[in-house]
Amino acid sequence: MKQQGFTLLEAIVALVLIATTGMALLSWINTNLIALNRVQDAQRRNESIRNALNFVDALNPMLKPKGEQKVGIYTFKWKTSVIDPPKNNVNTGGDTGSYLVGLYHVELGIYIDETPISMLNARQIGYKQIYFPSDEFFQ
Repeated sequence: MKQQGFTLLEAIVALVLIATTGMALLSWINTNLIALNRVQDAQRRNESIRNALNFVDALNPMLKPKGEQKVGIYTFKWKTSVIDPPKNNVNTGGDTGSYLVGLYHVELGIYIDETPISMLNARQIGYKQIYFPSDEFFQ
């Protein structure tokens, strides 16, 4: 007697093999999606830190010791503390300069839609012009 087609046992074994392979494939895809999300989060954090460093570079902590500012999609919230108190600067000739300068510790929070993205700690020089040249100087 000649047998044709699959038996029930062969069909069940085939379905188990297909299901096992499918589960392994879905697990691999899920792992890759999780890794992709982590890479995207790290990239967003790095971009936000680069933008925050540019912001801190332009910040004068002596004139604005704390505050909040929206720049593009980011909101920066900062507060500062004095590391080295303000004092008169000295120019290259050894004379007292026109500015008061001090060193500040800046704590900067980076937010997108009130969601914290990262925190940044930096040191920044604060300055304020205290002496202005007279008009006679320019004549």
